[in-house]
Amino acid sequence: MKGFAREIWISVVVIGLLAVLVCGVYPATVWVLGRVLFPRQAAGSLVTHGKQVAGSSLLAREFPGARYFHPRASAAGVGYDTSHSGGTNWGPLSARFLAAVRERVSAYREENGLDFNALVPGDAVTASASGLDPHISVENAGIQAVRVAAARGLTLDAVLSKIEKHTEGRTLGVLGRPRVNVLMLNLDLDGAP
Repeated sequence: MKGFAREIWISVVVIGLLAVLVCGVYPATVWVLGRVLFPRQAAGSLVTHGKQVAGSSLLAREFPGARYFHPRASAAGVGYDTSHSGGTNWGPLSARFLAAVRERVSAYREENGLDFNALVPGDAVTASASGLDPHISVENAGIQAVRVAAARGLTLDAVLSKIEKHTEGRTLGVLGRPRVNVLMLNLDLDGAP
């Protein structure tokens, strides 16, 4: 019986030590290293405009009106609600998905002055898996550029040069497609004369 009690005591001590290590020491170490080695990223990659936080370069936010480029549609609650991040989980044959895409295609064409049968980029009418993707395709940005330039009284070339400035390449040079960060582009445009 004495051996059994000793084994129980050793087990309790080991579980306690593991709990302190895994639930305390490890997270604290990662937090400190993140704050020291990557302070901007650890703070949420926040972007300021003037003296105010405008958002995070990692998250989409709504930009209403013709003057702004619009991010991908969001399935994250109402608008771009970070507390409800996630996709719809509607499959490509889902009637709800197809109806939502049809509605978004029609709205996109109308908003950007496109012909009723003009092709629309997929990222303009579908939500990302998180519902918070801050990027749009270069093609989507190019289509929206005409509307934004007209609404701001800028030349199309000036807006296209801003798009080029904020175009990010493929991840690691091979993954994904070139993309444009909508927050950074819109903030840059707000600073334009």
